[in-house]
Amino acid sequence: MNLLLHYQKKIFNSLKNLEKKKLIQISLQLKRFTVELPPKNHKADISCNAAMILAKVNKTSPIKLGEILKKHLLSNFKEFKSIEIAGPGFLNICFNISFWREYLTKIIKLDSKYGSNATLKKKYNIEFVSANPTGPLHVGHCRGAVLGDVLSNLLSFNGNKVTKEYYVNDYGEQIKSFVSSVYYRILEITENKTFPNDKNLYPGNYIIDIAKRIIKSKAIKDFTNLEKIYKRLYSESLKHSMQLIKGNLNLLGVKHNNFVYESKLINNKTVSKVVKKLKKENYIYEGKLDIPKGEQTKNWKIRNQLLFKSTLFGDDTDRALQKADGAWTYFAGDMAYHSHKISRKFDVLINILGADHAGYTKRIISATKAISKNKVNLVCKVSQLVKLFKNGKPFKMSKRKGDYITVEDLIKEVGKDSTRFMMLNRSNDVELDFDFEKVTEKSKDNPVFYVQYAYARINSIFRLLKLDLRSRIKLDNKKFTLNRYEIEILKKISEWPKCVELSSSRLEPHRIPFYLYELVTLFHSYWNLGKDNKEFRFVSKHNNINNSRLVVLQALSIVIKNGMLILGVSAPSSM
Repeated sequence: MNLLLHYQKKIFNSLKNLEKKKLIQISLQLKRFTVELPPKNHKADISCNAAMILAKVNKTSPIKLGEILKKHLLSNFKEFKSIEIAGPGFLNICFNISFWREYLTKIIKLDSKYGSNATLKKKYNIEFVSANPTGPLHVGHCRGAVLGDVLSNLLSFNGNKVTKEYYVNDYGEQIKSFVSSVYYRILEITENKTFPNDKNLYPGNYIIDIAKRIIKSKAIKDFTNLEKIYKRLYSESLKHSMQLIKGNLNLLGVKHNNFVYESKLINNKTVSKVVKKLKKENYIYEGKLDIPKGEQTKNWKIRNQLLFKSTLFGDDTDRALQKADGAWTYFAGDMAYHSHKISRKFDVLINILGADHAGYTKRIISATKAISKNKVNLVCKVSQLVKLFKNGKPFKMSKRKGDYITVEDLIKEVGKDSTRFMMLNRSNDVELDFDFEKVTEKSKDNPVFYVQYAYARINSIFRLLKLDLRSRIKLDNKKFTLNRYEIEILKKISEWPKCVELSSSRLEPHRIPFYLYELVTLFHSYWNLGKDNKEFRFVSKHNNINNSRLVVLQALSIVIKNGMLILGVSAPSSM
């Protein structure tokens, strides 16, 4: 249950009853009506701004109107222990102790479903990573991979059906350069020939590994003529490269449901069919484009070409669909791919793009609008750059030079959990500094350690008491008590459904690790109180602890575990 939304609706309905009795007037300003958690360490449990926003239309002061609302709410909500009118007219509400007992019971019963809104049930397609199959994944790909995977987990947690998809760009000049690179490495190994000094080739060591695998497989026996064996070499090179990429993703805990190959869309005429369809609808024409900003004049020839009217849908310029040699542009292939997505009847399409593709969003959104006749919603999320620091110096990544940090390198250094958690330590649209030292510290400054350590501490308490963490613990209403620190933790726990809802509706999964860090900070602070005060120790010399506190710990562990499952990060029972 989303506690804040629940009481926002209940109090709103209660105010409407007051209006029916002609005790107050409700204006359109009620859309500004909110129920929120008060600031940290405030004695109130929830806070409402109704008196402030309705005072003017009722021609009275917020304080006077607050008194009317206070009397009405206290008589209609038995769970409200007290209401204080504070500041400019906030209604600060405290729940009675029985409310918290019932709320805790609900959390324990819901367990892994606590925070989920399983009524949504939309069909999502999330395309992410989609790196060119010309080598292993680097740190930049890593951030987009984690963003896409966690967003998929988050939407699935809320009851949606999610397809995690990878678009394989296995068509075009880069693939030709990649296959040629593998070929020359094979000749280097088998015939001792020198690898060409060509800037268009990929010199990385992974090319040598792929060449060795192809030689060992004996799928191709004669390498004397590249033209004759090109198709087979292309197929083998692509297969081994994708195995490498899938292996990288597996280390990161990412598994796609579906892989779509650009070459297949080209070969089965999907591009031609989409172009033909859009031509009939008058969205494609023969025309000329001006020289793009930043292009050197000598490299640009103004010519008649096939253009898509993307400016009709909000793009900055119309887009070319064919190259001078008649081959389809990358954009044309992408149009075909999005037509393929649309044909599979998804409710929402989400593309996770790298920082180098940020300028690509308008054109592909325009294409999706044209192809779907404005019926399909495409959302593009840009995963900004990762700045990696090691020994005080940043690494620069270049796939062709082969001197970049790979996903495999990163995970070997700091582990999957730290990598995934820290990749969400900033909003996706902000550049991220990844500090090797910080993510391996065992301190409060390392968020993933701090969250995992809280879960391990809770487990240690139950082990000392020889109880299972999921034991059903009875809560006697007469003996049920909570101190102010436990209520503060419970208030934060009650915010979890709202955190999930906002993260999901705004497609902002970075809210999850932020929330978890704030939650466990309250717990660790409470734990530390026990060092100087026996009253706050979780386990005494005789292993005594009241059931109320145990159930608060259970609820806390449920939220931590649910959050970590969404993040794809482990919740260890001991550390």
